Amino acid sequence: MQSGAEAQVTDKRLLRGAKTRQLVLSQAVDLASLEGLGGLSFGRLATDTGLSKAGIQTLFRTKETLQLATIEQARRLFIDAVVRPAQVEPSGAQRLRALVERWIEYAATPLFAGGCFWTATLAEFDSVPGPIRDALSATKVEWITALADELRHATEAGEIGTLDADLVAFQIDAVLSSANTAMRCGDAAAVDKIRRSVASFLA
Repeated sequence: MQSGAEAQVTDKRLLRGAKTRQLVLSQAVDLASLEGLGGLSFGRLATDTGLSKAGIQTLFRTKETLQLATIEQARRLFIDAVVRPAQVEPSGAQRLRALVERWIEYAATPLFAGGCFWTATLAEFDSVPGPIRDALSATKVEWITALADELRHATEAGEIGTLDADLVAFQIDAVLSSANTAMRCGDAAAVDKIRRSVASFLA
């Protein structure tokens, strides 16, 4: 059994480790959004954060573990920025529009240095079977399902006409992904195109 002093030392080490992990992942999500998950390396992150390469490697062990932790960090940040704030709106058309508006803010601000994290990273791994693709795909499916659920609620409430919720959610996501690329290329009309496209789907 640990003494009080030993437990305190252990707690401090755990706290330092958690803070270091957060610092590394904060840099990793930005770097991945700019250069892809393949661009992540212990050496690059050590240079960017001022931490030791050995210390970062001790935390994550392998590059794949680092990549998966980066994906999960991006997912948490995306939910906090886009999904959770929209949930204050009534389920259905209002929440769907809130999700889209929050997504616009997320991509235009942007939350990640390279814009939409998923658009930046999925193309890199969509043809590479394995846990990285599975993690990216699962988050993409989670997002499209959230859109489809609100479309179904809107249909059931009579807020919009009958439609194929899964298809329209897929189309909305496709518009958002395309708009992210347009934003990165300097298209000042991209946000307006998003809003007009979504309005046409709901008309």
